[in-house]
Amino acid sequence: LGCRAVICMPMATPAIKVNAVRTHGGDTVEVRLFGNNYDEAAAEANRLMKEDGLSMIHPFDDPEVIAGQGTIALEILKKCVSHPVDAIFVCCGGGGMLAGIAAYVKQVRPSVKVYGVEASDAAGMTASLAAGKVVTLPSVGLFADGAAVRTIGSETFRVCEKYVDGMVTVDTDQLCNAIKLTYNDARVILEPAGALAVAGLKKFTEENNITGRTFVAITSGANMDFNRLRVVSERADDSERTVQITIPESPGSFRKMYSKIWPRNVTEFSYRYESGQEANVFLSFQPLLNVEGDYEQVIQSLESENFPCNDLSHNELAKTHIRHLAGGRSGASHERLFRFHFPESPGALQRFLDSLNMKWNISLFHYRNYGDDFGRCLVGIQQNHGVKCEGMNQFLKDLGYEYVEETNNSAYTKFLRNKED
Repeated sequence: LGCRAVICMPMATPAIKVNAVRTHGGDTVEVRLFGNNYDEAAAEANRLMKEDGLSMIHPFDDPEVIAGQGTIALEILKKCVSHPVDAIFVCCGGGGMLAGIAAYVKQVRPSVKVYGVEASDAAGMTASLAAGKVVTLPSVGLFADGAAVRTIGSETFRVCEKYVDGMVTVDTDQLCNAIKLTYNDARVILEPAGALAVAGLKKFTEENNITGRTFVAITSGANMDFNRLRVVSERADDSERTVQITIPESPGSFRKMYSKIWPRNVTEFSYRYESGQEANVFLSFQPLLNVEGDYEQVIQSLESENFPCNDLSHNELAKTHIRHLAGGRSGASHERLFRFHFPESPGALQRFLDSLNMKWNISLFHYRNYGDDFGRCLVGIQQNHGVKCEGMNQFLKDLGYEYVEETNNSAYTKFLRNKED
């Protein structure tokens, strides 16, 4: 059209989205980054409308925008004329797409259910429908930044209240898992907001034990910054369970504990010497998929051997922070620190632990499976007081694994050793 446009976007908008808008807009379009979220950017757009005499084109709370987004439903139903459709799952931020799709579907095929899906920390439509009026959230999470809206539209609320059959909320882990599922199925990497509908569909079917039905999930964005993929990868595995295990600080307890988990795939293993009585292990593993109640059986087996367990699978603090800080400083005497490399394959960690059957005490152990071709372990070993290094050096040589000693590494002395050591 060649007309001037100013597009206001939050400061946290992914760079890939900002650059795409600038490219498509060309010389006549200005992208203005303002505020920490959508609502603050919208306030700037309203200021420009009043002060510069510009016309506001609302991203969702406008009947024509809603109607335009509703054409998605037209495409879906035209494609499925000869096929049954039981429900359509739609991502929801301000509610424009959800309102448009619901309005069209209920006029053409009213038997089809329409569900909106929101991030649990930005569930404005869910809260508003429950209250029977538009609700302004005190704050919103920004992981699904494309749908992070504090106040939904009044028009979108009116339409959704009339036509939408229900709302589903999903958390960060469920979003990451949906991104992974979509990639595995279609080789497409969605942004978190774009994967909302997939996550909602999966949660809905699992919670209601639904099979043999035809559901549609609308994927609505792929503006994924590359550096965010590390978070998605870390949180995407819904088969992983995390547990804290207390073991006695005695010879053999380390391997005995691990034997209760083997042959399940261990994805993370952190341990640090604390005292001469007991130690705490931070461990993540994948229960066997073809064995019902396998996780519970593992926990029972561990506790029957006097290894008390604490499930951390849904503990946000543990998954976000503690897993990176578990262990910390120790005053373990005569400790030497080693980095080991071994070829990553099924059973590789078990074989490595079996090879560490030695007379010296393990005072630190850290392992995390990053999907690399080589496994990496950090191991602290206490050399007996008065014993020469040659014995341990010979043991390490005979071990047959590539290793690097890090006892004098400043990162180790500053962060893993007590200051008085």
